[in-house]
Amino acid sequence: MVKIHSLRGNGTREYFFKAFFYGLAVSFLFFIPFILFDNGYFLFYGDYNVQQVPFYQMCHDAVRSGSIGWSWTTDLGANFIGSYTFYLLGSPFFWLTIPFPSWMVPHLMGPLLMLKFGCASLTAFNYLRRYVRDPDYAVAGGMLYAFSGFSIYNIFFNHFHEAIVFFPLMLWALDEYMYKRRRGIFALSVFLCAMVNWYFFVGQVVFVLLYWFVRLLSKNWTLSVRDFLLLACESVIGVLCASALLVPTVLAAVQNPRVNNPPSGWGTLLYDWNQRYLHILECFFFPPDIPARPNFTPNSEAKWASLGAWFPLLGMTGVFAFVQARKKHWVKTLVCILFFMAFVPILNAAFQLFNMSYYARWFYMLTLMLALATVLALQDRRSDWPRAIKWTLGVTLGIALPIGLMPNKTSGGKTVFGLEDYPTRFWPYVAVALLSLALLTLSFRLYRRDKKQFIHYVMGGISLITVVYAAYFIALGKTQSDDTHKWIIPYSLNKGAQIDLPDSDRFSRIDIFDGMDNQAMYWQKPTIQAFHSIVPGSIMEFYPSIGVQRDVGSRPEVKYYGLRGLTSCEWLFDPVDSGKKFTGEDGIPAMPGWSYYATQNGCDVYRNDYFIPMGFSYDSYVTRSEYNALAEEDRNLLLLKAVVLEDADVGKEARGLNHLDPESRDYSQDAYFKDCTDRAAESASSFTTDSGGFSAQDTSDQSRLVFFSVPWEGGWSAEVNGKPAEIVKVNVGFMAVRVPAGTSRIRFNYKTPGLAMGAAATGGGVLLFVFYYLITRRYDRGQRRKRKIYRVVKLRLPKFSNVPEGIRPAGPNGPNPKPEDEIHETQR
Repeated sequence: MVKIHSLRGNGTREYFFKAFFYGLAVSFLFFIPFILFDNGYFLFYGDYNVQQVPFYQMCHDAVRSGSIGWSWTTDLGANFIGSYTFYLLGSPFFWLTIPFPSWMVPHLMGPLLMLKFGCASLTAFNYLRRYVRDPDYAVAGGMLYAFSGFSIYNIFFNHFHEAIVFFPLMLWALDEYMYKRRRGIFALSVFLCAMVNWYFFVGQVVFVLLYWFVRLLSKNWTLSVRDFLLLACESVIGVLCASALLVPTVLAAVQNPRVNNPPSGWGTLLYDWNQRYLHILECFFFPPDIPARPNFTPNSEAKWASLGAWFPLLGMTGVFAFVQARKKHWVKTLVCILFFMAFVPILNAAFQLFNMSYYARWFYMLTLMLALATVLALQDRRSDWPRAIKWTLGVTLGIALPIGLMPNKTSGGKTVFGLEDYPTRFWPYVAVALLSLALLTLSFRLYRRDKKQFIHYVMGGISLITVVYAAYFIALGKTQSDDTHKWIIPYSLNKGAQIDLPDSDRFSRIDIFDGMDNQAMYWQKPTIQAFHSIVPGSIMEFYPSIGVQRDVGSRPEVKYYGLRGLTSCEWLFDPVDSGKKFTGEDGIPAMPGWSYYATQNGCDVYRNDYFIPMGFSYDSYVTRSEYNALAEEDRNLLLLKAVVLEDADVGKEARGLNHLDPESRDYSQDAYFKDCTDRAAESASSFTTDSGGFSAQDTSDQSRLVFFSVPWEGGWSAEVNGKPAEIVKVNVGFMAVRVPAGTSRIRFNYKTPGLAMGAAATGGGVLLFVFYYLITRRYDRGQRRKRKIYRVVKLRLPKFSNVPEGIRPAGPNGPNPKPEDEIHETQR
């Protein structure tokens, strides 16, 4: 006997609230102690402290002031939109900060993370509820997804959580289309995911294609040619609508040499580091190691790879139970494919356009499928849970015992037990994994007797284990940074309020000696030090040319003191209570020409006595070929003697300049002082900046090139005395413009490359979406009857004593269990 209820109403909203509230409340429990400890801030370590917090505050202030063109506080200067879409510009959570004043933004970081965990639990529940009889199982699955090892690990990378939050909406929208032919929402989900983060969107496209093909080939879905074309149309429309951010972002990202790491050789088939295979496997059975400090596999070369996928309480038990109970199922097929891809380098790289730099930043999509497998197993009476728990326990011990007890000789010849780097951290991780299995085993005492009470115990266990392991994870991370109360709160978050320097209205850059990455960004001052992955390609070209490594950060050492003169660096800050000292034991500064000025804002401040203002000219030039032939350590000093012209520009731009032989020059400190004095004497009388570019005034007795240490990029245009002027790329990545004799007014204007094109594409996409929605809605209404959605609810059946077993109706305990556990919407 079967009873049918409509899904609309019936307390569904209560479960949406429950899913969100549980995610929010559990995250509140493990965040709030640290927020209270840090005086109302949530501070962590590493990238979180030096990127997420200053990026949020700086971009918040830029947006509120309308300064969204050129960012003068990002490295030597950068495309604001192109540089920050990866981090936050497409995030709705960032835009929630805009109504608040600047001083509140660092205080909002913790609450925003809690909100993200709540939203991740909600969106995962929304996707999973289609496949369960009891919505509580979907709530539990949403919690597993929201608090998986991937999510906790990536507290370190705060902006990764946007992808975790919005990806389930894309799968839900695809399901809505395939099951109910619901038009428009898949286009909206594509738009949302593409806007939120372009890097993760690439992986999501790959995953959705796999998901779609597996379900079609499993005959789980059927699709007509017409519906396929309409689905493809929605995909294109969604991307078009996101083009306002996608186009300028792509144009900025392709300048970065890090994107050019194609598959090659054996590295496409096998990982070069054998410990990485165990690291991948281990992350499904144990809480995640903290970033940059891998413990189970110290030499897996995956310090920031986001390897985390463990589920609190259940671990892989539900996945084992599901796989063992089902011979054929599309979820089983898809999970097996995804695991295979994780262990093959070129297939893993497919989620990032086949870039072979190792990352596992697509594992949140895998964890959603594992959460689905787990909830399907929980509601399936055929699941053999004792067997699944034994399998999970066996793998857990099979990893933990060899690593934890294996004899190992240290570099000093001493024999120790254990292959891990940090034994005091290793065994607590093992204990948490084993405690989860123990609590799960106790919970299953209720599994057969009272499933409703059982799932509540499961949710309670997930919450308990999450609070324990997440709090431990954060506490471990905070031990890696001892400067929260000594430095960040008093001297960084005050935005440099105690800094008072002369000539503050004159543009100059600052340097930080052995201090925190992106310290100048906290103070929102132009700098030569930066930790930022997406900057103009000309910066990436320039720094290696003088011997400075530029991958994810600009950190020139003091031996490149000529660089400070070239880039108009006037002040250096040396933190008093941390790091090395800028002056040695003899009291001599580490760079020539610098002298102590004052102690301000927790720093000894030094002044560049040979400061060169922005906008100066040269008497001589060298060719790029001659520059490349010079010894690398002398190039930063050569740039103060002569301008470097590209070989092809010499014939046109060398007029009025003397050719200099770089090999016969003097690169002593005295020569450096003279070169700085000469360049300063030929500098612009004024230089001012704004979001749209910069202005300068220069006086010259002859036509000459005026150099600006501003990175060259395609969005720049120049005017001299109100007339268009050609920008010359000089000094391996910077800009110059030719001015006539006399006093000249120079104006450089910046327009974000691709922004106008992207905005036009977005406008066209919106119009196409409206047209598509209206047309398909009208057509569908005429082609099909109105649908109503129902849920099948099984009732307790009377006992049958005289009916042959083969024809008895299948009840909750009947002999003919339903082969599928998904509860799909049907039509009457």
